[in-house]
Amino acid sequence: MLTILGFAMIATFLALIMTKKMSPIAALVLIPALFCVAVGKGAHLGDYVIDGVSSLAPTAAMLMFAIVYFGVMIDVGLFDPVVRGILRFCKADPMRVVVGTAVLAAIVSLDGDGSTTFMITVSAMYPLYKRLGMSLVVMTGVAAMANGVMNTVPWGGPTARAATALKLDAADIFVPMIPALLVGLLGVLGLAYLLGLRERRRLGVLRLDEESAETKETVLVGAGAGAGAGGGGLEKRPVAGGGGTDDVDDDADGGDDDGDLLKGLDPNRPTLRPRLYWFNALLTGTLITAMILELLPIPVLFLLGAALALSVNYPRLPDQKARIAAHADNVLNVSGMVFAAAVFTGVLQGTGMVDHMAGWLVDTVPEGLGPHMALVTGVLSLPLTYFMSNDGFYFGVLPVLAEAGAAHGVTPLEMARASLVGQPLHMSSPLVPAVYVLVGMARVEFGDHTRFVVKWAALTCLLILAAGILFGTI
Repeated sequence: MLTILGFAMIATFLALIMTKKMSPIAALVLIPALFCVAVGKGAHLGDYVIDGVSSLAPTAAMLMFAIVYFGVMIDVGLFDPVVRGILRFCKADPMRVVVGTAVLAAIVSLDGDGSTTFMITVSAMYPLYKRLGMSLVVMTGVAAMANGVMNTVPWGGPTARAATALKLDAADIFVPMIPALLVGLLGVLGLAYLLGLRERRRLGVLRLDEESAETKETVLVGAGAGAGAGGGGLEKRPVAGGGGTDDVDDDADGGDDDGDLLKGLDPNRPTLRPRLYWFNALLTGTLITAMILELLPIPVLFLLGAALALSVNYPRLPDQKARIAAHADNVLNVSGMVFAAAVFTGVLQGTGMVDHMAGWLVDTVPEGLGPHMALVTGVLSLPLTYFMSNDGFYFGVLPVLAEAGAAHGVTPLEMARASLVGQPLHMSSPLVPAVYVLVGMARVEFGDHTRFVVKWAALTCLLILAAGILFGTI
């Protein structure tokens, strides 16, 4: 019964947010609360929620101060050269913009932290997507998939968990998987190229030197599906020598609710601190290095970094308060989402639903598939890492699967490598706090992001699995 109720709770949650019947925060709180009562454990709801909040509190603290830190870095102009460099590469070509998004997200993902990756990627690319009237779910989807592939680096989390759970060396798991992961990353870049071509067909090749106003935001789940779905204030003009269009802004006074975000390229904004550029670059490099080396817990690093960044760049107290207030919305939205997700995970784990769901999935594996348990684990990693936390999967389910595999001669190393396959899909799970940073900063509805990314992320996972089998590592 707990198995059925567990799947029903997840299905209800996903259905409500994808159809936009409830906000993610409300659904994350109310749906598990109702199901907790339905399984007869309503009296323990408070304990489950407190346990969930306690486990996610460090994550929430990290996100709060990370948003403040990177918000200040955006304000002072640290990422302006990155944006200008991408602009030069992209040349107002939507195809190059989408590919650039994937490349940027993959590079920044080397720090091993999804939230940091999404903050930097969205900060750099959001103004460009807005100015060109491009689909923002393309940006969030491509960034999430690129980060999911790169999240498998040993310091990123999943590989370390698999190594710990099965008592293996992380390098022995990760290094042989590099060719398969590179195939997955090439798959993401190829998908970015195709999605970029769809956006190019919809919008044409633009001329940013003629476009000075912000275009109306467009969030298209079926990006490129309709030629008339672009932003407002643009006149379509034929591109010489082709059948596309060239969009030229004819509304110099246009604007929207995201105007402040689009001032990220304004070279005259008052928050810039050009004289402190190298200090801020050194501070950010030091912070990321300290995260990789694990010199201090990540929440502590971002707390110290945010305090130092504010104090040095804005020594006057009113200026500090203004910068904190400017990023308060993002802080509140993201931290609120994390604590709401704590209710969901707390009920799933506290009631035992997650254990019953995992046990049922393991038991449904046919006996004849025993010698192919690595393949089974790779396939199961898609839904399991999407519907539960990495901790739950790697410490609760993977050891059980590994025992079943060992009985049929499948080595723990093969099982551990196969368990990494689902990470591109996992990064868009409603139980991953970082995804709320991504959709929140991009002003994209979580349901829109989910509908767009799930199919592409699942295909990326299967591509990695196929490559792993082909190369003999799984």
